[in-house]
Amino acid sequence: MRGLKTLALLGAGSVLGLGISFIFNTAEARKPFTEEDLKLMNEELIALVKKGDELWHSPKLGKNGLTCANCHPDAANTNPHTFPKFQDNVGKVATLREMINWCIERPLEGKALPEDSEEMKALEAYAIYMYRGYTLRPGDNTRAYPPVRVESGPGYP
Repeated sequence: MRGLKTLALLGAGSVLGLGISFIFNTAEARKPFTEEDLKLMNEELIALVKKGDELWHSPKLGKNGLTCANCHPDAANTNPHTFPKFQDNVGKVATLREMINWCIERPLEGKALPEDSEEMKALEAYAIYMYRGYTLRPGDNTRAYPPVRVESGPGYP
């Protein structure tokens, strides 16, 4: 009986494997992106980052006049490349979007955004975009690198 179950499972796996093989063998290869495609993709990304920049610096996310930039000017100390990771303040492994909502609800005293909303995507895109060009060190939970001291200007507490 045991042998029949194993044979049946192997048979099902083989059929499944053939089905997957069939799907992949019949799919057309993706054509390379044209310069025009790349330009349009970049324009959409930059538009989303700009929306995130506006939200990051807007007191509309909360009820007390604070903005994300009060604690994180130019997305400093967000370390988006280290997520998901364990966060002491929430007591669990959290995603970047969960931490953005934590900040909106706690320091800003606002209402959490739906994690699939355009506003959330824009805030996440802004935080990640601001870290472009930095050396990524997965698992490193240090402050912004290089450390930046902000003494005045928009967002300075």
